[in-house]
Amino acid sequence: VFQKLERFAAHDTPVLITGESGTGKELAAHALHTRSPRQAGPFIAVNCAAIPGELFESELFGYEKGAFTGATSQRDGAFQRADGGTLFLDEIGELEPRLQSKLLRALESGEVRRVGGATTTFPDVRIVAATNQNLGEYVQTKQFRNDLYWRLSTLTVELPALRDRAGDIPLLANTLLERKHPGAVVTQGAMRRLSTHAWPGNVRELGNVL
Repeated sequence: VFQKLERFAAHDTPVLITGESGTGKELAAHALHTRSPRQAGPFIAVNCAAIPGELFESELFGYEKGAFTGATSQRDGAFQRADGGTLFLDEIGELEPRLQSKLLRALESGEVRRVGGATTTFPDVRIVAATNQNLGEYVQTKQFRNDLYWRLSTLTVELPALRDRAGDIPLLANTLLERKHPGAVVTQGAMRRLSTHAWPGNVRELGNVL
């Protein structure tokens, strides 16, 4: 995984990060950004599952003053704020189909237009997306657009579940404990217990337990 992230960081191509919840997808996205030529630019994260459908365009593309009730001034969207850097689209699998087409249009053309505006801009943005869903299955069931999937998954990295890399648990536990509770130690008995747990919540759950 680290080798893939290191190689992918040198590119400007979109990256799709997959893995269960708690495996560290946003940390991987940050790593891609900080190891890339864009490291001096902004890293803007958007949780696609948390944006109401009616606000999606204004959140991503911004809006002009007076575009709708409450728009008292011009506002940049995530694309404009990420200009020169990385735009991280988390939980991309939760995006409803009609919004997927709006995102695809922006990715294909590079054009971004504020809601209520007439001028188009071309923000210089590298896209990194993440999901804990199986987008391949979503494509088969028409829940996710095939063309958007292939646009986002040019480069793909899968983060393994913690139960599939139990040998990493001692290193992870000691590292997390040092960050959260300096001076505390994991006893041998506790480490045996940690190493045999299934960890459905992955590294996030491990951090919570510690």
